[in-house]
Amino acid sequence: MNSLVEQFLDYLSLERGLSPNTRLAYGDDLSRFVRFIEKSGVKSFNMVSRKHILDYLMAEKDRGMRVNSISRRLVAIKIFFRYLQQESLLVRNVADVMDSPKLWKVLPEVMSTREVEKMLELPFGDDKVSIRDKALMELMYATGLRVSEAANLKLDDIHFDEGYIRCLGKGSKVRIVPFGDQARICINRYLADSRAGFLKSGKPGEVDGLSRHVFLTYRGKNFSRKGIWKLIKNYARKAGIRRRVSPHTMRHSFASHLLANGAPLRVIQEMLGHADIATTQIYTHVDQGRLKSVHAKFHPRA
Repeated sequence: MNSLVEQFLDYLSLERGLSPNTRLAYGDDLSRFVRFIEKSGVKSFNMVSRKHILDYLMAEKDRGMRVNSISRRLVAIKIFFRYLQQESLLVRNVADVMDSPKLWKVLPEVMSTREVEKMLELPFGDDKVSIRDKALMELMYATGLRVSEAANLKLDDIHFDEGYIRCLGKGSKVRIVPFGDQARICINRYLADSRAGFLKSGKPGEVDGLSRHVFLTYRGKNFSRKGIWKLIKNYARKAGIRRRVSPHTMRHSFASHLLANGAPLRVIQEMLGHADIATTQIYTHVDQGRLKSVHAKFHPRA
């Protein structure tokens, strides 16, 4: 069970872009929960019942824990179980129906358009790494790809003539996301001038499998989520961006900048691959400036 907790914590860091302190807090909460249920003879999260969770929370209360801290423990369990369910690792999510305050919902970090431009301007050389890195970041910002989706993108997923990528997202759901001229130019250059320099020979059949991925490392393999996270973080630091930037920040910026320029929320939802419009609506809270301008323009007494 601890290995699944670690997998979840990696997801929080690499895909959700949460801070090391937040990861540490979730890790501590879930480790305590795992130790408690293991003492009850639970050997799998599929064996966890609602009573197990309630007993754990009551035990924390008896230990003198404050209400806010107990609420945080429950929030950690709910988010973790939701993750297990979306990864098809949990048959029934018993935590989903349990009431808890929405303390976990925080507004995402978003870069300004100028900050994004500064990052994208940095890889300007003719070497294969600069060409690759520019193509990767341009595509991620142009499409709002999740880090795992960018890492697993295949050559056949890019349709240059129509100007879109075919993306396999969460729950094996396929979506179509368009990209613009700048991303097309950078990807074309990477595929023509740079990508072949990353290919490595190997066992029969091995190269064919690996070479289908678009973005390759020095070893000729597709990037890991952590590899892309490090790449993005490095360019953000070089660009002098003080805020914490992750691949998920690029995704948030993609959505927020679309909304700020008038894109309908339903269209943004479709491009992001959100199953529920409520998930996408968080960007209406981020773009407060746009809400104010709309109010000023259309309200009769503004």
